[in-house]
Amino acid sequence: MNSAQLTSKKKKIIRDIYPVLFAHYGPQRWWPGETPFEVCVGAILVQNTNWKNVEGTIAGLKARGLLSCEALLETPPERLAQMIRPVGYFNIKTKRLRNFLLFLRQRCAGDIRALVRVPWPQARAELLAVNGIGPETADSILLYALAKPVFVVDAYTRRLLIRHGFREEGRDYSSMQALFMGSLPSDVRIFNEYHALIVRLGKDFGRDAPDRRDYPLKERKYFLSVRGRML
Repeated sequence: MNSAQLTSKKKKIIRDIYPVLFAHYGPQRWWPGETPFEVCVGAILVQNTNWKNVEGTIAGLKARGLLSCEALLETPPERLAQMIRPVGYFNIKTKRLRNFLLFLRQRCAGDIRALVRVPWPQARAELLAVNGIGPETADSILLYALAKPVFVVDAYTRRLLIRHGFREEGRDYSSMQALFMGSLPSDVRIFNEYHALIVRLGKDFGRDAPDRRDYPLKERKYFLSVRGRML
């Protein structure tokens, strides 16, 4: 198989996996959040933790009337750290959140929607320049808060790719993102659902997934090569 045929096969597998997962799980309606700002806060707080902890923390901030850029900036960092304690790494996340809030105040007058008309590569570069905002967080903000056609990848994405034989693309964030964005239509809805479905799959199936009879992607056609030892 030459490189062009291999690339074509890779793209086909990525395209074929999506409808299988969608049929298996249905729409995920992700990301939960009532406003773009809430989505941004959640994207920062969810780093290295589970969503349930973040959900409760955001509900607490909302109940205190603090879920706005100015209200959070006016909250003393020590108090804010204690309020977000359930999400873990609360001192670090307080700094990261405040860095983002300061960017939001200076660049967007406190409203992330000011970036809606900015081309996504430029908006992404600006977000990545904020200390504490990495690629996954920036892309989550772009896709889920601003409806930009950017595919979000995470640890679950890497597990899926490595498990299905995409060892080269599974090495780093940019390679994984390029694979999905190069294989799929540039469609916000598809990017949104596909990422959410990968997360759901990753939570439901652990390291023994390919050997389980109920694994929705067990058919050989969804694997790039012989399975061998999978994650």
